[in-house]
Amino acid sequence: MTRWLRLSTWSRISTSLSKLLPGGPGLWFGLLSIGFVLAALLRHGQAMLSLPLDRQGIGWLLLALGIAWLSLVINGLAWRQALRWLGLNPGTAALVSLFLSTNLKKYLPGGAWHLLARVQALRTGSAALGPAVPTGTGLLAAVLDPLLMALAALALVPLGGWQGGLLLLGLAPLLLLALPDRLAAVLSWLERQKARHLGLSEASLPKLGRTPWRPWLAELGFVLVRFLAFACCVQAFDLARPLGWASWLAGFALAWTAGLVVPGAPGGIGVFEAVLLLRLSGSVPEAPLLAVALSYRLATTAADLLAAAVARLDQKLEPRASSSGSQ
Repeated sequence: MTRWLRLSTWSRISTSLSKLLPGGPGLWFGLLSIGFVLAALLRHGQAMLSLPLDRQGIGWLLLALGIAWLSLVINGLAWRQALRWLGLNPGTAALVSLFLSTNLKKYLPGGAWHLLARVQALRTGSAALGPAVPTGTGLLAAVLDPLLMALAALALVPLGGWQGGLLLLGLAPLLLLALPDRLAAVLSWLERQKARHLGLSEASLPKLGRTPWRPWLAELGFVLVRFLAFACCVQAFDLARPLGWASWLAGFALAWTAGLVVPGAPGGIGVFEAVLLLRLSGSVPEAPLLAVALSYRLATTAADLLAAAVARLDQKLEPRASSSGSQ
Protein backbone atom coordinates (compact mmCIF):
# COMPACT_ATOMS: atom_id res chain seq x y z
CA MET A 1 0.00 0.00 0.00
CA THR A 2 2.86 2.39 0.84
CA ARG A 3 4.46 2.07 -2.57
CA TRP A 4 1.20 2.98 -4.30
CA LEU A 5 0.89 6.07 -2.08
CA ARG A 6 4.43 7.12 -2.99
CA LEU A 7 3.84 6.70 -6.71
CA SER A 8 0.54 8.58 -6.53
CA THR A 9 2.29 11.37 -4.61
CA TRP A 10 4.87 11.75 -7.38
CA SER A 11 2.04 11.70 -9.93
CA ARG A 12 0.26 14.56 -8.09
CA ILE A 13 3.51 16.55 -7.90
CA SER A 14 4.07 16.08 -11.64
CA THR A 15 0.49 17.16 -12.39
CA SER A 16 0.87 20.26 -10.19
CA LEU A 17 4.12 21.24 -11.93
CA SER A 18 2.46 20.78 -15.33
CA LYS A 19 -0.23 23.27 -14.31
CA LEU A 20 2.28 25.80 -12.96
CA LEU A 21 4.70 25.61 -15.90
CA PRO A 22 3.32 26.20 -19.43
CA GLY A 23 4.18 23.19 -21.56
CA GLY A 24 4.97 21.05 -18.52
CA PRO A 25 8.17 20.62 -16.47
CA GLY A 26 9.81 18.45 -19.11
CA LEU A 27 9.85 21.31 -21.62
CA TRP A 28 11.50 23.61 -19.09
CA PHE A 29 14.07 21.02 -18.06
CA GLY A 30 14.96 20.59 -21.71
CA LEU A 31 15.16 24.33 -22.39
CA LEU A 32 17.29 24.97 -19.30
CA SER A 33 19.66 22.16 -20.26
CA ILE A 34 20.01 23.38 -23.84
CA GLY A 35 20.54 26.93 -22.53
CA PHE A 36 23.29 25.67 -20.22
CA VAL A 37 25.05 23.92 -23.10
CA LEU A 38 24.73 26.97 -25.36
CA ALA A 39 26.24 29.14 -22.64
CA ALA A 40 29.16 26.71 -22.38
CA LEU A 41 29.58 26.89 -26.15
CA LEU A 42 29.75 30.68 -26.01
CA ARG A 43 32.38 30.49 -23.27
CA HIS A 44 34.54 27.84 -24.87
CA GLY A 45 33.73 28.07 -28.57
CA GLN A 46 37.07 29.63 -29.50
CA ALA A 47 38.99 27.10 -27.41
CA MET A 48 37.07 24.23 -29.02
CA LEU A 49 37.98 25.47 -32.52
CA SER A 50 41.65 25.37 -31.57
CA LEU A 51 41.53 21.76 -30.37
CA PRO A 52 43.72 19.49 -32.50
CA LEU A 53 41.84 16.82 -34.45
CA ASP A 54 44.19 14.88 -36.73
CA ARG A 55 43.49 12.02 -39.09
CA GLN A 56 43.65 9.53 -36.24
CA GLY A 57 41.09 11.56 -34.31
CA ILE A 58 38.74 11.56 -37.29
CA GLY A 59 39.20 7.80 -37.46
CA TRP A 60 38.14 7.50 -33.83
CA LEU A 61 34.99 9.54 -34.56
CA LEU A 62 34.11 7.33 -37.53
CA LEU A 63 34.61 4.30 -35.31
CA ALA A 64 32.27 5.91 -32.77
CA LEU A 65 29.63 6.17 -35.51
CA GLY A 66 29.97 2.49 -36.39
CA ILE A 67 29.82 1.36 -32.75
CA ALA A 68 26.81 3.61 -32.10
CA TRP A 69 25.02 1.94 -35.03
CA LEU A 70 25.93 -1.50 -33.65
CA SER A 71 24.57 -0.51 -30.23
CA LEU A 72 21.16 0.20 -31.77
CA VAL A 73 20.99 -3.32 -33.17
CA ILE A 74 21.97 -4.69 -29.75
CA ASN A 75 19.26 -2.50 -28.20
CA GLY A 76 16.70 -4.04 -30.55
CA LEU A 77 17.84 -7.53 -29.61
CA ALA A 78 17.65 -6.61 -25.93
CA TRP A 79 14.06 -5.45 -26.48
CA ARG A 80 13.30 -8.86 -27.93
CA GLN A 81 14.55 -10.42 -24.69
CA ALA A 82 12.15 -8.17 -22.78
CA LEU A 83 9.25 -9.27 -24.99
CA ARG A 84 10.16 -12.91 -24.50
CA TRP A 85 10.07 -12.31 -20.74
CA LEU A 86 6.49 -11.10 -21.28
CA GLY A 87 5.65 -14.33 -23.05
CA LEU A 88 5.78 -12.93 -26.60
CA ASN A 89 7.85 -14.45 -29.38
CA PRO A 90 8.13 -12.00 -32.29
CA GLY A 91 10.40 -12.61 -35.25
CA THR A 92 13.88 -11.28 -34.52
CA ALA A 93 14.51 -9.55 -37.84
CA ALA A 94 11.06 -7.92 -37.94
CA LEU A 95 11.28 -6.71 -34.36
CA VAL A 96 14.76 -5.21 -34.74
CA SER A 97 13.63 -3.55 -37.98
CA LEU A 98 10.60 -2.09 -36.17
CA PHE A 99 12.83 -0.87 -33.35
CA LEU A 100 15.30 0.83 -35.69
CA SER A 101 12.71 2.37 -38.01
CA THR A 102 10.76 3.95 -35.13
CA ASN A 103 13.80 5.13 -33.17
CA LEU A 104 13.99 8.53 -34.88
CA LYS A 105 10.59 9.46 -33.42
CA LYS A 106 12.22 9.86 -30.01
CA TYR A 107 13.48 13.24 -31.26
CA LEU A 108 9.93 14.56 -31.71
CA PRO A 109 8.58 16.89 -28.97
CA GLY A 110 7.40 14.83 -26.03
CA GLY A 111 10.03 12.14 -26.57
CA ALA A 112 7.52 9.27 -26.51
CA TRP A 113 6.25 8.89 -30.06
CA HIS A 114 8.66 6.06 -30.81
CA LEU A 115 6.94 4.14 -28.00
CA LEU A 116 3.51 4.82 -29.49
CA ALA A 117 4.65 3.54 -32.90
CA ARG A 118 5.88 0.31 -31.30
CA VAL A 119 2.69 -0.14 -29.30
CA GLN A 120 0.60 0.29 -32.44
CA ALA A 121 2.74 -2.19 -34.37
CA LEU A 122 2.43 -4.79 -31.60
CA ARG A 123 -1.34 -4.20 -31.32
CA THR A 124 -1.73 -4.67 -35.09
CA GLY A 125 0.51 -7.72 -35.39
CA SER A 126 1.82 -9.24 -38.60
CA ALA A 127 3.11 -12.49 -40.01
CA ALA A 128 6.66 -11.53 -39.04
CA LEU A 129 5.96 -9.84 -35.71
CA GLY A 130 3.43 -12.38 -34.53
CA PRO A 131 -0.23 -12.13 -33.49
CA ALA A 132 -1.69 -8.87 -32.21
CA VAL A 133 -1.33 -8.24 -28.48
CA PRO A 134 -3.66 -6.39 -26.07
CA THR A 135 -3.05 -2.71 -25.37
CA GLY A 136 -1.80 -3.39 -21.85
CA THR A 137 0.81 -5.86 -23.06
CA GLY A 138 1.90 -3.53 -25.86
CA LEU A 139 2.31 -0.62 -23.45
CA LEU A 140 4.20 -2.77 -21.00
CA ALA A 141 6.51 -3.95 -23.78
CA ALA A 142 7.14 -0.33 -24.79
CA VAL A 143 7.89 1.05 -21.31
CA LEU A 144 9.86 -1.98 -20.12
CA ASP A 145 12.70 -1.25 -22.56
CA PRO A 146 13.62 2.27 -21.33
CA LEU A 147 13.08 1.24 -17.71
CA LEU A 148 15.55 -1.65 -18.01
CA MET A 149 17.99 0.60 -19.88
CA ALA A 150 17.89 3.13 -17.04
CA LEU A 151 18.32 0.41 -14.41
CA ALA A 152 21.28 -1.02 -16.33
CA ALA A 153 22.98 2.37 -16.72
CA LEU A 154 22.48 3.36 -13.07
CA ALA A 155 24.07 0.09 -11.97
CA LEU A 156 27.31 1.31 -13.60
CA VAL A 157 27.48 4.58 -11.66
CA PRO A 158 29.14 2.99 -8.55
CA LEU A 159 32.17 2.08 -10.67
CA GLY A 160 33.30 5.68 -10.20
CA GLY A 161 33.58 5.29 -6.42
CA TRP A 162 31.70 7.14 -3.70
CA GLN A 163 31.29 10.35 -5.79
CA GLY A 164 29.69 12.30 -2.99
CA GLY A 165 27.01 9.66 -2.46
CA LEU A 166 26.20 8.96 -6.12
CA LEU A 167 27.38 5.39 -5.53
CA LEU A 168 24.06 4.78 -3.76
CA LEU A 169 22.23 5.31 -7.05
CA GLY A 170 23.61 1.98 -8.19
CA LEU A 171 21.83 0.17 -5.38
CA ALA A 172 18.39 1.39 -6.48
CA PRO A 173 18.14 -0.69 -9.69
CA LEU A 174 19.41 -3.82 -7.98
CA LEU A 175 16.89 -3.42 -5.16
CA LEU A 176 14.07 -2.83 -7.65
CA LEU A 177 15.03 -5.91 -9.65
CA ALA A 178 15.33 -7.98 -6.49
CA LEU A 179 11.78 -7.03 -5.42
CA PRO A 180 9.36 -8.08 -8.19
CA ASP A 181 6.35 -6.50 -6.48
CA ARG A 182 8.07 -3.10 -6.47
CA LEU A 183 9.04 -3.55 -10.11
CA ALA A 184 5.43 -4.40 -10.97
CA ALA A 185 4.25 -1.25 -9.14
CA VAL A 186 6.66 0.95 -11.11
CA LEU A 187 5.68 -0.68 -14.41
CA SER A 188 2.00 -0.19 -13.63
CA TRP A 189 2.58 3.48 -12.87
CA LEU A 190 4.59 3.96 -16.07
CA GLU A 191 1.88 2.21 -18.07
CA ARG A 192 -0.78 4.58 -16.76
CA GLN A 193 1.39 7.65 -17.36
CA LYS A 194 2.25 6.66 -20.93
CA ALA A 195 -1.35 5.65 -21.69
CA ARG A 196 -2.54 9.16 -20.79
CA HIS A 197 0.38 10.81 -22.57
CA LEU A 198 -0.11 8.83 -25.79
CA GLY A 199 -3.91 9.01 -25.76
CA LEU A 200 -4.39 5.27 -25.34
CA SER A 201 -7.00 3.66 -23.16
CA GLU A 202 -5.59 2.24 -19.94
CA ALA A 203 -5.62 -1.52 -19.68
CA SER A 204 -4.88 -3.99 -16.95
CA LEU A 205 -1.33 -5.27 -17.05
CA PRO A 206 -0.72 -8.94 -17.73
CA LYS A 207 0.51 -10.99 -14.83
CA LEU A 208 4.28 -10.64 -14.60
CA GLY A 209 6.61 -13.56 -14.20
CA ARG A 210 9.96 -13.70 -12.49
CA THR A 211 12.47 -10.87 -12.32
CA PRO A 212 13.73 -9.88 -15.82
CA TRP A 213 17.40 -10.55 -15.20
CA ARG A 214 18.12 -11.71 -18.75
CA PRO A 215 16.57 -8.63 -20.44
CA TRP A 216 18.37 -6.44 -17.90
CA LEU A 217 21.72 -8.05 -18.73
CA ALA A 218 21.01 -7.55 -22.44
CA GLU A 219 20.31 -3.85 -21.81
CA LEU A 220 23.51 -3.66 -19.73
CA GLY A 221 25.39 -4.94 -22.77
CA PHE A 222 23.73 -2.24 -24.88
CA VAL A 223 24.77 0.54 -22.46
CA LEU A 224 28.35 -0.74 -22.38
CA VAL A 225 28.57 -0.79 -26.17
CA ARG A 226 27.07 2.71 -26.18
CA PHE A 227 29.86 3.75 -23.83
CA LEU A 228 32.42 2.32 -26.25
CA ALA A 229 31.16 4.82 -28.83
CA PHE A 230 31.56 7.58 -26.23
CA ALA A 231 35.06 6.31 -25.37
CA CYS A 232 36.04 6.63 -29.03
CA CYS A 233 35.07 10.32 -28.85
CA VAL A 234 37.21 10.68 -25.72
CA GLN A 235 40.12 9.11 -27.57
CA ALA A 236 39.59 11.38 -30.58
CA PHE A 237 40.44 14.38 -28.39
CA ASP A 238 43.09 12.51 -26.37
CA LEU A 239 41.20 13.15 -23.13
CA ALA A 240 41.44 9.78 -21.40
CA ARG A 241 44.33 10.65 -19.07
CA PRO A 242 42.69 13.15 -16.64
CA LEU A 243 40.26 10.42 -15.51
CA GLY A 244 40.40 6.65 -15.29
CA TRP A 245 38.02 4.75 -17.57
CA ALA A 246 35.93 3.68 -14.58
CA SER A 247 35.23 7.34 -13.77
CA TRP A 248 34.47 8.08 -17.41
CA LEU A 249 32.00 5.17 -17.45
CA ALA A 250 30.32 6.32 -14.22
CA GLY A 251 29.97 9.89 -15.50
CA PHE A 252 28.66 8.72 -18.85
CA ALA A 253 26.14 6.35 -17.23
CA LEU A 254 24.76 9.11 -15.01
CA ALA A 255 24.46 11.62 -17.86
CA TRP A 256 23.00 9.06 -20.25
CA THR A 257 20.36 8.02 -17.70
CA ALA A 258 19.39 11.65 -17.13
CA GLY A 259 18.99 12.15 -20.88
CA LEU A 260 16.80 9.06 -21.04
CA VAL A 261 14.44 9.73 -18.15
CA VAL A 262 13.98 13.52 -18.16
CA PRO A 263 10.56 14.05 -19.79
CA GLY A 264 10.13 16.46 -22.65
CA ALA A 265 13.77 16.42 -23.79
CA PRO A 266 13.59 14.69 -27.20
CA GLY A 267 16.40 12.18 -27.48
CA GLY A 268 17.91 13.60 -24.29
CA ILE A 269 19.26 16.55 -26.31
CA GLY A 270 20.88 19.07 -23.98
CA VAL A 271 20.23 17.03 -20.84
CA PHE A 272 22.99 14.48 -21.48
CA GLU A 273 25.50 17.19 -22.34
CA ALA A 274 24.56 19.40 -19.37
CA VAL A 275 24.78 16.58 -16.81
CA LEU A 276 28.09 15.37 -18.26
CA LEU A 277 29.55 18.87 -18.00
CA LEU A 278 28.26 19.38 -14.46
CA ARG A 279 29.56 16.01 -13.35
CA LEU A 280 33.03 15.93 -14.93
CA SER A 281 34.08 19.53 -15.64
CA GLY A 282 35.81 19.69 -12.25
CA SER A 283 38.17 16.89 -13.31
CA VAL A 284 38.45 17.48 -17.07
CA PRO A 285 39.04 20.74 -18.99
CA GLU A 286 35.63 21.99 -20.04
CA ALA A 287 36.37 22.88 -23.68
CA PRO A 288 37.57 19.41 -24.77
CA LEU A 289 34.87 17.79 -22.57
CA LEU A 290 32.23 19.78 -24.43
CA ALA A 291 33.83 18.76 -27.72
CA VAL A 292 33.60 15.10 -26.66
CA ALA A 293 29.93 15.48 -25.67
CA LEU A 294 28.96 17.18 -28.92
CA SER A 295 30.96 14.71 -31.03
CA TYR A 296 29.19 11.85 -29.29
CA ARG A 297 25.83 13.54 -29.95
CA LEU A 298 26.64 13.89 -33.65
CA ALA A 299 27.83 10.28 -33.91
CA THR A 300 24.77 8.82 -32.20
CA THR A 301 22.32 11.01 -34.13
CA ALA A 302 23.98 10.04 -37.41
CA ALA A 303 23.78 6.39 -36.33
CA ASP A 304 20.04 6.83 -35.60
CA LEU A 305 19.50 8.29 -39.07
CA LEU A 306 21.54 5.59 -40.78
CA ALA A 307 19.88 2.72 -38.89
CA ALA A 308 16.36 4.07 -39.51
CA ALA A 309 17.07 4.57 -43.21
CA VAL A 310 18.44 1.04 -43.62
CA ALA A 311 15.52 -0.46 -41.66
CA ARG A 312 12.89 1.37 -43.70
CA LEU A 313 14.61 0.42 -46.96
CA ASP A 314 14.60 -3.20 -45.80
CA GLN A 315 10.89 -2.97 -44.96
CA LYS A 316 10.15 -1.64 -48.45
CA LEU A 317 12.25 -4.27 -50.21
CA GLU A 318 10.90 -7.23 -48.22
CA PRO A 319 7.41 -7.31 -49.85
CA ARG A 320 9.01 -7.09 -53.30
CA ALA A 321 11.33 -9.98 -52.50
CA SER A 322 8.39 -12.04 -51.21
CA SER A 323 6.26 -11.34 -54.29
CA SER A 324 9.11 -12.11 -56.71
CA GLY A 325 9.86 -15.31 -54.84
CA SER A 326 6.28 -16.49 -55.16
CA GLN A 327 6.23 -15.99 -58.95
